[in-house]
This record gives sequence, C-alpha cells and structure tokens, in this order.
Amino acid sequence: MITIRRPEKKDCKRLLELVNELAVYEKAPQEVTVTLQHFEESGFGENPVWWGFVAEDDNLILGFALYYIRYSTWKGQCLYLEDFLVTEKARGKGIGKLLFDRVIEECKEKKFTRMCWQVLEWNEPAINFYKKYNSSFDTEWVNGALDF
Repeated sequence: MITIRRPEKKDCKRLLELVNELAVYEKAPQEVTVTLQHFEESGFGENPVWWGFVAEDDNLILGFALYYIRYSTWKGQCLYLEDFLVTEKARGKGIGKLLFDRVIEECKEKKFTRMCWQVLEWNEPAINFYKKYNSSFDTEWVNGALDF
C-alpha cells in the first residue's frame, strides 16, 4: 500500500539517492553537487526553501515530488516542481499519479495561481504523463542560468 506523506529530515539521505537516480536518467550525474547537510538545512533548517511529498511502501521511499514557491509579477505565487521522480523499479504502478495529484491538491490548498516545471524535450514518458493532465508546454522561452 502506497502512502503519500510529507518528507522528514531523516528521509533526506534516501531523497538524495533518488535525486542521483534522476540525474543519471537525465544524463547529468556529475551535476549533482549538493551535500546532505545543505539539503537537510534547506528543507528542515530555520528558513526552509523546499517542501514536498514522498511516496512510501513498506518503509521504503519509492518516489518524491520536491517543490519551492516561485513568484510571478504577473500571476502571484506559483508552485515550482523542481524534482518529480518514481524510482525505475516502481514505475507503471500509479505512484506518479498519486504524487502529482497530491501536489495539485497542495496548490489548491495554498491558493497558488499556477504549478510549473521543466521537462527535457527527449523525455517522452514524462511529457506523455503531463499531457494526461492537459498541461501546456511553452517552446518560446529559453532557460537561463548562472552558476557560482
């Protein structure tokens, strides 16, 4: 039986394992440089900057959705879904739908005006999943980043 719940600090090690699994899937494992200490502090310190949900079965976290609040001067507060993953061995069992539906519920509870995320253009399974929700995809904007 799958349980969807909020993560706890003790879950951070497992969450980082899943973050690394996602990075491997996205062909960029070398890009994960966050430490466990920083990850824990960012989610459970004095001023948390991320929140989320985990999908658990028999005390094993099989998936997670991690988000933060983004502000749009046009729309107001939005939920930005930073990472959303169900471990490869657990895919196809409806766990992603349970997680995604819980995040949508969170948006409604907190009265966010929008939920947004990024998906790699070659990730057809993810794109097809999001299309089931009548999601829109923007091909006009180019992502920018500046690393320090």
